[in-house]
Amino acid sequence: MKSRKSFYEQSGGTYTQVGDVLLPNLTIGEEGQQPIGKYGRMRKRYLKERHPVLYSELLLSGKLYSHLQEIDGACEKRMELLTRQMAKLEGVTEALKATDQMEWVRRMNSICSRAEEIVLHELVYC
Repeated sequence: MKSRKSFYEQSGGTYTQVGDVLLPNLTIGEEGQQPIGKYGRMRKRYLKERHPVLYSELLLSGKLYSHLQEIDGACEKRMELLTRQMAKLEGVTEALKATDQMEWVRRMNSICSRAEEIVLHELVYC
């Protein structure tokens, strides 16, 4: 009787026999040298909990790490841009920092919180 190859075998996949069971030899692509930042980790958790199919597809295709790095970088750039723009619109300047440091900190914390909320909804939880 002629043995039929599975799609996995046709794609170049191999198996290892463990007892009576054949297990596929799966490998995940090499992860880069740079660690994933805050937003990349948040995106990973979101995908794992809310979109497990997409998470599995990215993981098995070896694209998860690059996706997380891309999201993390985009979030960092967006945060910097939003923070700068909001500070300019609201008059939070170096002059304010020099004259009333606590007021400057209060306003910048508010700006950073609002900017992060925007970034999370635009890039991480979409």
